[in-house]
Amino acid sequence: MALEIWIYYVLAVLVLTASPGPSSLLCMTKGVTHGWKHGFFTALGSLTAITIILSLSFTGLGVVIASSELVFTIIKWIGATYLVYMGIKDFLSKQESYTSSAENTEIKTGFKAHFVSSFIVGASNPKAILFFTALFPQFIDPSAALVPQYLIFASTFIVLELSWLLFYAYLGSTSSRWLMVKGRAKWFNKLSGTVFVGAGALLSTASRN
Repeated sequence: MALEIWIYYVLAVLVLTASPGPSSLLCMTKGVTHGWKHGFFTALGSLTAITIILSLSFTGLGVVIASSELVFTIIKWIGATYLVYMGIKDFLSKQESYTSSAENTEIKTGFKAHFVSSFIVGASNPKAILFFTALFPQFIDPSAALVPQYLIFASTFIVLELSWLLFYAYLGSTSSRWLMVKGRAKWFNKLSGTVFVGAGALLSTASRN
């Protein structure tokens, strides 16, 4: 692969990964409410989902998925419904403050739940399928071996995506001390709940065009 092509690819992926979306918002929220370690597992869940989408798009299955109105709609509504569900759950939360004891309890049982939650959010974003399906043909050299190109594309994306998701998780965790004050957790939950509901509503308007 020519260095110039790779640089253009890096710039395109950098724009995609740096832009805040449902996954980055979820990582930041988990960083705030449960700490950086939980934000890390949240990032891994989202990264796993988006890497699967990337792989499907690279192999051509993404074209089939993206061209199906039914599949696109199903994925869209799963994602939108789940985001709205998480938003309502946060908004109605009665929690007044975040404490270290609550975090210790969550550490014993919460890592898998955070991973699964973020995996669902990442996997149910149909726009990612459309993006990768449109992106790869611009950079793939059909005359060269495809496996090395896939490995370069995938590893580059994974590094950039994980870096940004962990950045958002860290950003959230550094804000958690301020939220330890009693009463602030309640307002944060209402704010994050509203944002998640808004993200779900926005996702529900997505189309293949």
